[in-house]
Amino acid sequence: MAQVSIQNLKKQFGSSVAVSDFSLDIAEGELVAFLGPSGCGKTTTLRMIAGFIQPTAGSIFIGDKDVTNIPVHKRNTGMVFQRYALFPHMTVAENVAFGLEMHKVPKADRDDAIRRALDMVRMTALRDRYPRQLSGGQQQRVAIARALAIQPLVFLLDEPLSNLDAKLRGEVREEIRALQQRLGLTTIFVTHDQEEALAIADRMAIMHDGKVQQVGTPDALYERPANLFVADFLGKMNFFQGKTQAEGQFVSEQGTAIVVPGATTAVQVGVRPERVYLSAEPTSRVNSFAGTIESAVYLGSLVDVRVALPSGEKVLSQCVNIGEGSGKWAPGTPCHVSFEAADCVAFNQ
Repeated sequence: MAQVSIQNLKKQFGSSVAVSDFSLDIAEGELVAFLGPSGCGKTTTLRMIAGFIQPTAGSIFIGDKDVTNIPVHKRNTGMVFQRYALFPHMTVAENVAFGLEMHKVPKADRDDAIRRALDMVRMTALRDRYPRQLSGGQQQRVAIARALAIQPLVFLLDEPLSNLDAKLRGEVREEIRALQQRLGLTTIFVTHDQEEALAIADRMAIMHDGKVQQVGTPDALYERPANLFVADFLGKMNFFQGKTQAEGQFVSEQGTAIVVPGATTAVQVGVRPERVYLSAEPTSRVNSFAGTIESAVYLGSLVDVRVALPSGEKVLSQCVNIGEGSGKWAPGTPCHVSFEAADCVAFNQ
């Protein structure tokens, strides 16, 4: 496998800039997820790496080779598309063979390559079926086998799970991750699904308006987002707008005083809902406020409880459902919300 180096990549369509000054080094054998909302430039970036779109500026290296101006079939990348892109008139084996033919693999070597690829995704028994005879998950496995059959240096996946139901999506996601780790594949995985990116990636690149907002491990980005966009996009977060009155002392516009370690010029403070605790009585946590339950949304294993503070601000607490019944979170019930100072994130703009 090979490392990937993306240097000052830019793509402009007319007057519209789809990707602006994208730079990122991806280590050999690493899985990096490009995460962001629709239209942020993540798929455009992936297609430039694959060779389907020519950059306006910048360079792409795979290993030591500059592939910026090299055509798709000479880059040795394997790509899995969102809609599978299987040929309906071809069998499973023929679909996999097509990729090998495009990469000029000698006919004598194709059968072994097809067998190995289908074995990897557990589709050997269905090699003579047509796509219409397969489930969505099976079709996706064929698309993965076709991409892997050529033994690519870089494995590219463009929202590969978006057409699957929630349960199957989780299963295929785990299979992709296990396969990637077993083969040591350098992999780029494009998704708009936060859970997918958090579960599968070694590192994530959060994108917005064609720009990389933050790159890091899933836990680093979730726990310490670099800016308001990352904090708001990745998971849920309570935000308090206001200003720092003294070091570590933040006061919201509605007058709620919050202890935030190291805050000196913060204009907003955030805290994750799962770090907000609900109790009938005040707690010893440094940030503790009386409130009234406004609403509760039952999510099975979790319950999202929204609490109104006397200031009028609303705080969301994500509570683990331990089977105490819905009465505990009945609207109008007095309560206390509390959170540790260390769980607060300060934003300076």
